[in-house]
Amino acid sequence: MMNHYSPWKYAIIAVVLVISALYALPNLFIADPAVQISPGYTSDMQVTEALENQVTDLLQAANIKAKRIERNNHQLLLRFDSGDVQLQAYSALKDAEVLRRYVVAQNLAPSTPGWLAAIGAQPMYLGLDLRGGVHFLMAIDMDTAIKQDEERFVQEFRALLRENKLRYKTVRRLPQGGVEVAFTALEARDQALQLVTTNYPELLGKIFDGTDTFSMVFKYTTVALKEAKSTAIEQNITTLRNRVNELGVAEPVIQRQGDERIVVQLPGVQDTARAKEILGATATLEFRLVGEQGPNSREYKHREGHSVWLKRSVIVTGDQINHAASTIDQRTAQPAAVVRLDGKGAKKMFDTTKKNVQKPMAVVFIEHKVENKVVDGKTIKKRKKIEEVINVATIQEPFGKNFQITGLEQNEAVNLALLLRAGALKAPVEIIEERTIGPSLGAENIQQGMMSIMMGFALVLVFMVLRYSVFGIVANIAMLLNVVIVIALLSMLQATLTLPGIAGILLTIGMAIDANVLIYERIREEVRNGNSPQASIHSGFEKAFGTILDANVTTLIAGMVLFSFGTGPVKGFAVTLSLGIITSMFTAIMVSRSIINWRYGNKKLKQLPL
Repeated sequence: MMNHYSPWKYAIIAVVLVISALYALPNLFIADPAVQISPGYTSDMQVTEALENQVTDLLQAANIKAKRIERNNHQLLLRFDSGDVQLQAYSALKDAEVLRRYVVAQNLAPSTPGWLAAIGAQPMYLGLDLRGGVHFLMAIDMDTAIKQDEERFVQEFRALLRENKLRYKTVRRLPQGGVEVAFTALEARDQALQLVTTNYPELLGKIFDGTDTFSMVFKYTTVALKEAKSTAIEQNITTLRNRVNELGVAEPVIQRQGDERIVVQLPGVQDTARAKEILGATATLEFRLVGEQGPNSREYKHREGHSVWLKRSVIVTGDQINHAASTIDQRTAQPAAVVRLDGKGAKKMFDTTKKNVQKPMAVVFIEHKVENKVVDGKTIKKRKKIEEVINVATIQEPFGKNFQITGLEQNEAVNLALLLRAGALKAPVEIIEERTIGPSLGAENIQQGMMSIMMGFALVLVFMVLRYSVFGIVANIAMLLNVVIVIALLSMLQATLTLPGIAGILLTIGMAIDANVLIYERIREEVRNGNSPQASIHSGFEKAFGTILDANVTTLIAGMVLFSFGTGPVKGFAVTLSLGIITSMFTAIMVSRSIINWRYGNKKLKQLPL
């Protein structure tokens, strides 16, 4: 039986098309402008009915009506009829006292019906160019990252030498880079060289001998330096991602660009000042015992203006903080930050406080800032490290894992807790490029993108009908189904649709038709060679398959290369292009042939409507 499909083939095609239609359907439902309220400082918090009632009262007081309010244990979602009402609600809620410990963020909430959501059907994410938001390009200060590593080595070298009872003259970081370790005895220097080389294989030591001083300078090896820079970027990306999560941004894009830059895209964000403040902040903490003026101590400035001498050895640093939260001190009713240390930090803190009860300990706030100075008409950027004592308190009793920091302003406590939760940046970052896309422009991009798809679709429809008659209608049906399947796959993968992605969809429309054109032209050629209509249909599909496969495989390879080496919009284009290539093979060959087989298979035909 020629040009006949078995029932199981029709069943497979039907199942694929039904599933595709279901998972593409959520994209027809327009998302609602919304304000999302979620716990901001600990996973133990829940969104209660009492909180919902308080938020409702705040909205009523501001004369704002929510379209719908949805609540679960971890989130309160307020839907609104328009973006203007959403912005009013956000302004009314963001600084409310009852929401001080929560993250209040603007969002677009999918309006997918419950029965579709129950099967996991969700709309595609929209990229920055379609949804609006802010784009940051950040440069990483690698010199500071290496400097911080060298300062850490200084502390560790001192501890290592003391532990092995090796008397040293000095251990210091050199201004031009590297850590110098100096001795008065040659034998001690040689032992130290062996010790450091064994414990720090990533460092390379060079010997410098004088008349009465025997020293060595350690620097990263070439391989270790490259790895240290790569680690700094990856740690910064992780930290930035944690900070973005704290801001409550949905579908952010945070990715590496080159060796020393990071791209951050925050769709839907309208408060760009807050985003810049949190993303670019480099705050961390150090805990030190208060000492006396002398070589073992260092002078710091207290935020109230007076000097404080602190011991050079650090008890705990910010990277040993597991968790932090803003709170109110019960005794003084003043803002404070609750801190929880990791295992290593907790042990060191307990051991230190146990030995120093009734002695003062200080909290040092450290931040890197960039200052712009104009010299001879040129703007020169100078990085400045700010170290400020924010709190000095007497140790009343030993403590380790949990404690609180006082002496903070309200906003300072909230921001400090957020930054400590998200982690400290390995290296300072500077925003060197910023682009903001408004929601109205995003909506215009969507409208223009959809218009281009519809116009391209319509032109192809007309051309195929005029060129191939009934067979052209079959090709148009297959092309329409191809777009539905692509959208369904993008939704299933929760891929982010961008303007280049829309261009990729438009390109797949042409490629899907191209496959049918090859098949139909081959069928015409078979008819001209004197073959019967049925034999021509069969030969046309069979002989065109190899050509279609070769063309699509080569294009798919190009798409994979674009995805592997491209960034941002290029990846979006590559994803839709690659998916469109795969689905066009299915629709152009299987779906269109199934329709033709159903309509013309096993029938006596004098000629084809082609």
